[in-house]
Amino acid sequence: MRASLSTILIKRGVARRSATTILAQNVVRGRGFCNDSAGSGASSPHNVEKTLDCEESDRMKGRPAQCDIAIVGGGMVGLALACALSSKQLTKQLSVAIIDNNPALRSRNYLKKDNIPDSRVSTVTPGTISFFKEIGAWEHVQQQRHAFFDKMQVWDYTGLGYTRYNARDVGKDYLGCVVENKVLCNSLLLSLLKEDYQPIIYPARLHSMTFQRKSSPDGISIDQEDTIKQNLSGKASSGNNTMQQTQPSNSVKLDLSDGQGLYAKLVVGADGGKSRVRELSGIKTTGWNYSQSAVICTVEHTAENHCAWQRFLPSGPIALLPIGDNYSNIVWTMTPEGASHHKSMSEEDFVKSVNHALDYGYGPHPQSGSLDHYVENLFSGSRFGAQSTKEGFEVPPKVINVVSERMAFPLSLMHAYDYASKRVALIGDAAHTVHPLAGQGVNLGFGDASDLAKIVAEGVLLGADIGELSLLKKYEKERKAANIAMMAILDGFQKAYSVDIGPVNLLRAAAFHGAQYIAPLKRNIISYAMGEQKWPLAL
Repeated sequence: MRASLSTILIKRGVARRSATTILAQNVVRGRGFCNDSAGSGASSPHNVEKTLDCEESDRMKGRPAQCDIAIVGGGMVGLALACALSSKQLTKQLSVAIIDNNPALRSRNYLKKDNIPDSRVSTVTPGTISFFKEIGAWEHVQQQRHAFFDKMQVWDYTGLGYTRYNARDVGKDYLGCVVENKVLCNSLLLSLLKEDYQPIIYPARLHSMTFQRKSSPDGISIDQEDTIKQNLSGKASSGNNTMQQTQPSNSVKLDLSDGQGLYAKLVVGADGGKSRVRELSGIKTTGWNYSQSAVICTVEHTAENHCAWQRFLPSGPIALLPIGDNYSNIVWTMTPEGASHHKSMSEEDFVKSVNHALDYGYGPHPQSGSLDHYVENLFSGSRFGAQSTKEGFEVPPKVINVVSERMAFPLSLMHAYDYASKRVALIGDAAHTVHPLAGQGVNLGFGDASDLAKIVAEGVLLGADIGELSLLKKYEKERKAANIAMMAILDGFQKAYSVDIGPVNLLRAAAFHGAQYIAPLKRNIISYAMGEQKWPLAL
């Protein structure tokens, strides 16, 4: 017992010394956005006047800044990582830089709820909502537009089967929440406005990265040795000779598009599917194109929608997702030619096409049979019963108008062979992209951000180098298996519904019937999709 207590005290002492050293040695000097406002007439949250950085005078001319972590990409996942780091006692002492030239990062106000919803939305799971609550971002989402849904209906164009899900099947109040991407980003930005944690935002793009090379026999790195030789021989550029800085040990040098430089112990690529960090790090990927595109837009109904709807059509699924008031979001997968056609058609014709796809178009409404009722009764009297097994098929609400621009983008699957290399970690779409048919892509990214923040905190606790490969590989091991499992399921769905052959249609129908009437299977599906369990089938 005494030995265990001694070990704990030693570790705590190491952690305190490590955190103190990091705080003392890593003062970030950079330029951020100062006193910018995002909206006209929008209400301001508490303490919104605080800025992430306004101290240009602290910069030492010609000398690159230093930080512990540089997050390349200020989208939803990159900002979520910054928030996760700021919310932990061990990691909020780390100096963090966010590199992104998106003007939306100037936002300091809540977005108006009475504006037309943007067509770019995400369906966040209860698991993601719990993460947002932990990092202090969900309170800001609640002040802006969002829409919970407690029911979901999925069916096939053949009319052979359907399944309905209800949050009460697993004792929850909701299955998920649809939120505009700009609201998620804005909420994460607002949660970063803390007195004891202010990361620096660099309004630039990553141009190049320089990794420290091996040391020479006398202990000086080759990069430093080259710089010393240049200075001694007089070959260094004039003007800033005295201010030139050799690369600190255990760091990566980032050169930015605006000419600034930055040293970081850990570089996190959160810069999307065409990640510059991944490219510069030499990390290879695997994947394929789906020969499909997704058309997205915001539509209007005569009444508010509280259910998520998805119908599988011959060319791909169409989803109708509630976004608040009388609005819903459309995500319609089809061929690239079909996407181009639906983008250019008149609003009236597009509305007709959407209602046709969500109703009797391509096939009849599914019906329940005697075998279905037998299976339902088999489980209804047991503790495995589910509320939604008794719910019949419903027709989605009619669309009356298109209220946003129609956008289209190609679909593909991509997976990085490595999530981590020396001093580099990939999260979100930089590590993996998936088909949007289940709305899981961004939730996988938020899972990456959560787990990477925990691994970094573990490294700080143990006094480890946060950019050390052995530490980052723990993050990779934690996330890769879970992400691959979800990717395999989504890819399997996409391929299964790309085939229109009698026997395959019957197998799909059997799967629908099983998911609808076998209550234990239904509960597993719901819990996995909600992020409540890590694997598809709980043992």
